[in-house]
Amino acid sequence: GAACAFPLTTTLLEKWGAKYLALAAGLILPVLLIALSLTTHFHFAVLIMFLEGVVCAQMNSAMNSQGVAVEIVGKQKILSKLHATFSLGMLLAALFSSQVMQETELINIHFIISGVIILLFLVFAYFGLLSQELKIATKPSGLLLPAAGTIWLGIIIFFGSIVEGSMYDWSTIYLFEVAGATKEFAPTGIAVVSGAMLIARIFSDGWRNQFGSMKVILFGGIIACLSLGLGLLIGGVYPTLISFGLVGLGMAAVSPCIYAESAQYGHRALAGVTTMGSIGALLGPPMIGFAAHHLNLVGGMMLVLISAFILALCSMQIKPFQAVS
Repeated sequence: GAACAFPLTTTLLEKWGAKYLALAAGLILPVLLIALSLTTHFHFAVLIMFLEGVVCAQMNSAMNSQGVAVEIVGKQKILSKLHATFSLGMLLAALFSSQVMQETELINIHFIISGVIILLFLVFAYFGLLSQELKIATKPSGLLLPAAGTIWLGIIIFFGSIVEGSMYDWSTIYLFEVAGATKEFAPTGIAVVSGAMLIARIFSDGWRNQFGSMKVILFGGIIACLSLGLGLLIGGVYPTLISFGLVGLGMAAVSPCIYAESAQYGHRALAGVTTMGSIGALLGPPMIGFAAHHLNLVGGMMLVLISAFILALCSMQIKPFQAVS
């Protein structure tokens, strides 16, 4: 759903604006959650999950657009902190789900509570969202073809999403099957990656200010590539954990930087780049699984390393004036 949402997301962003698209998505998501918990038919469940992907893509684009608008109004960079809040939300949601499932196995109760929480946060957020829309720094040509800078940004977020998604999905399995961790300790891999990304995103707005977005992406890609390579080479539980943490550190600022730069081309570019990120997140984990099946899991993780290297190379193709013009 998220990968197919580009045309609708672009249209609604331009027609409604980021504030009202975010509010509409926030109202629809709890309804879809509750509907998913109540359906007993597989095909209906697939349809609901597809729609949820579409709505999540709209929320993603709208909130990144809001983040850039806040940066413009407040004249300070905050998009990485916005993404840190997203990372924290994922962590708290996982803890919340674990606690609720210990109390009851009824999925509809779980999703109803989640829906109520979403609505409460939505009411709170309503008064803080900005009505100001992005000002497009480049004059649109009237064509649907993206600017060259936007294409490079889309490629970077595509490979960045492959790295990030694969680390979330495969770090636990790699620690258990290759590094030799116990079943109980192996999930620490996800916690290390998530924790490193959360901490780095708190500080990476300062890095954007000091070095610029493209240098942050370049250095982040190099750190992720080299640290993962050393982790795969050395092996062992703790060296692997350290390397996974450094991958999280290197990749933390990629998404905020890309969304901030793409938003300067307007809503269409932001929605397009968001779609490329969704496609990367969708394709990355199964690509690793395919490579692991035909080679081994080390070979699969080499694809993650290569993806980090490619995004670092691509960041050098975007000149500073292209990223903001």
